[in-house]
Amino acid sequence: MSESLAPNNPGVREFEATVESVDGTDVVLSETYFYPEGGGQPADRGTLGDELVVDVQPTDGGVVHTLAEPPAFDAGDDVVGVVDDDFRTYCMRAHTASHVLYGAARRVLDGLGYGGFGISAAPTGRRDSDGADADIDADTDDGTGADSGGTAGDEKVRVDFTTTTDVDDDVFVELERLVNRAVWDARDVTWEELPVEEARGRDDVAFNTKTEEGVMSDADTVRVVSVDGWDWAACGGTHVSNTAEIGPVTLLDRSNPGEGMTRVEFAVGPAGIGRRAAVHGAALDAARELGVAVDDVPAEAARLRAERDDLADELGALREEVLAARLADCDAVDRDGLTWRVGVVDGFDANQVGDAAQRRVDDSADDVVAAVGGDDAPFVVVATDGDVDAGDVVDGLTDEFGGGGGGGPTFAQGGGLDADPSDVVAALRR
Repeated sequence: MSESLAPNNPGVREFEATVESVDGTDVVLSETYFYPEGGGQPADRGTLGDELVVDVQPTDGGVVHTLAEPPAFDAGDDVVGVVDDDFRTYCMRAHTASHVLYGAARRVLDGLGYGGFGISAAPTGRRDSDGADADIDADTDDGTGADSGGTAGDEKVRVDFTTTTDVDDDVFVELERLVNRAVWDARDVTWEELPVEEARGRDDVAFNTKTEEGVMSDADTVRVVSVDGWDWAACGGTHVSNTAEIGPVTLLDRSNPGEGMTRVEFAVGPAGIGRRAAVHGAALDAARELGVAVDDVPAEAARLRAERDDLADELGALREEVLAARLADCDAVDRDGLTWRVGVVDGFDANQVGDAAQRRVDDSADDVVAAVGGDDAPFVVVATDGDVDAGDVVDGLTDEFGGGGGGGPTFAQGGGLDADPSDVVAALRR
C-alpha cells in the first residue's frame, strides 16, 4: 500500500507518478505527494492531469484522490500532480503553530494533556478531523470548514487541552505572547521515526489522550515532530522547517467543549493579522472615546464601571423614595375601623410596588396598603398587618376582573386584570 510522501517532503508541489487504478472519479497513484485528510489536517487541494482534486483520503488500498470529473487518463498512464501551493503552505504554518501553542501550554498550564487539533479552513465538504495528531487513523466529526479565502472567522485552528488550570484572560494573553516569542526565536522544526516503545517512554512526547491506547499496537515506529527545545509530538502532518516561517499568531478565543477540556482557537496569516489590526483599532477607538492613552483604558473602564454602579445604587435609592412618597399620597380609606391606603401607582413594576407596600405597613399606621399599577393589564399588590387577609382581597379582585394571583394573609398580588386601574381602585374602596 502506498502512503503519502508529503509529510516527509512538505516542499514538493509538483510530481509525476503512474496511475495504478481509476474507479469513476477515484484515482490511486504509484506514489503521491498529496496530503490525505487526517490527524486534524485537511486534505490537499490541486490537480491531477487537467482535473481538479476535490478530496484525498487514506484507505487500505492506498491514498485515494477524488477528482471533480472522471479523468481522461487510465491505469498505466503517467500523470502530473500539482499540489496547491497556497493551501499547503497555509496548512504547514497552521499545523506547526499548533505544536508551538502546545509548547507554550507546557509552560503555563498544570496537569496538561493533549486532546485534539483541527484546521477549519478545509474546502466545503471536508470534515474537520478530531483525532490523534499522529501517523494513524483519526476520529472525525462532521464540521465543515470554509474556503481559505474567507473571513478571519473562517480561517482558524483549534487545539484542545486537558488541564487543571483555568485559562483566564491573563493565561490566554501569556499563551499568545509565548507562541509569538517562539516564532520570533526561529526554532528549527524536525521530524524522525522513533521506535514505538521509545516514544511511549518519553514524557515529553505528546499523544492524543483519546486514542493513544492501542493505536500503535501494529506499528513498529512512530513519527515524532520536534520544535527545537520547545515541543515534541507524535504527528503525521506537514510542517514548516523553522518557526519563523509561521508568521504572527493571533489567539482568537477559548472555550470548554467537554468536561475537563479547554479549546484554544487561533489564526495565522492574513486572518490573524486582520484580527489583530481590528483589536488594535478597537483599543484606539476606546482610548479616544475615554480621553485617555491606550495603556490607561483598563483603569479608566474600571473607574467608569464603579461610577456607574454607584449611580445605579443612588438611582435605586431615589426611586424607592419616590415610590414611598406616591404610596403616602394614595387616599386613606376607613373600613371597619381599619385604615386602608388605596391608589394607583404608575412607573414601577409589581415587585417594586409590593416591597414598598410591605415596608409602609411595617413603618406606618396603615393597616392595609393596596396599590394598583400597570396600564393595559393592571396588577394589584396588597400588604396587611394581619387583620385583613391579603390573599382573600386579591382573590376577590381576580374573581371580579379576571387575571390571576395569589399569596398569604399578609401579602398577595395579582396580575392580568381586565379592567382600568381606576375601576380596580374603586372596587378596593367599596
